[in-house]
Amino acid sequence: MDWLEITLASRPDRLDAVCTDLEEAGVSGLVILDEDSVRDFLEKNRKYWDYVDDDELRQLAGVCAVRFYLENSDAGRKELETIRRRVPGDYSVTTVRDEDWENNWKQYYQPIRVGERLIVVPEWLEVPEEGRVPLRMDPGLIFGTGSHPTTRMCLEQLQRLKPRRVLDLGCGSGILGIAALLLGAETAAGVDIDEKAPGVVMANAALNGIYEERLTVIAGDVIGDEGVRRRLAGSYDLVLANIVADVIIALAPHVPGWLAPGGVFICSGIIEGRQNEVVRALERAGLCITEHHKSEEWHCFTAVGKEN
Repeated sequence: MDWLEITLASRPDRLDAVCTDLEEAGVSGLVILDEDSVRDFLEKNRKYWDYVDDDELRQLAGVCAVRFYLENSDAGRKELETIRRRVPGDYSVTTVRDEDWENNWKQYYQPIRVGERLIVVPEWLEVPEEGRVPLRMDPGLIFGTGSHPTTRMCLEQLQRLKPRRVLDLGCGSGILGIAALLLGAETAAGVDIDEKAPGVVMANAALNGIYEERLTVIAGDVIGDEGVRRRLAGSYDLVLANIVADVIIALAPHVPGWLAPGGVFICSGIIEGRQNEVVRALERAGLCITEHHKSEEWHCFTAVGKEN
């Protein structure tokens, strides 16, 4: 089936009203395209990231519109005419092929070789016969496919270790914990502030034959919620945090309490210019940095407790 991609221009002060009018006209699945809203959201939630794709922001420059989709059929075109009469405005219409919409993005994901032992494979592709450990992922879910430098550095460091118990703080797609289990860890636990994370992680784990007896995932704020921290209480051989500098800095005081004797902490997601702040936070928490790696504009640190 083909689809009509319909975009209705708006003014920022009319955006809410336009959305309400479209919903009252029976339109569902609205997509908001508004530079001001995106920038406001980024500013209010800046503690969760240090980097935003400038190309994406440039595409939104000066844009304020609402987008929705209808079937490219006589019924769909008739429905569009009804919507136009009920909600007048500046409409633009293009055609989107169903197979393009659903599948074209998959061509950009290919197997990714990471370090000496792993190969990350999108779930719809065959595993190359290379003697590497395959890690299957669905890249259409939550950030974390192995392609980003921050994730790659964590996976590369992970392959050099042999942890029994692993804790992933800000687990996202679950790629780090799942990789640890595939490489020999006995159990892994993960936590993420995104309430969708447990379902996504367990779906990716199932692609790799890993289930709840080896992997536990919870949603919650590990920094602000003591109850979440109690649920994760334990002694881990490896603690991972591939997040952003501000979150790593806030997590640092809690990390020594999770580390087993001889345990290792790997943190990444630290953009150029923030690395010294992270170093100071780790040292204040009683951690000793043993390795520092950099890829493009990102930094990754490995640390241990000073008693080690």
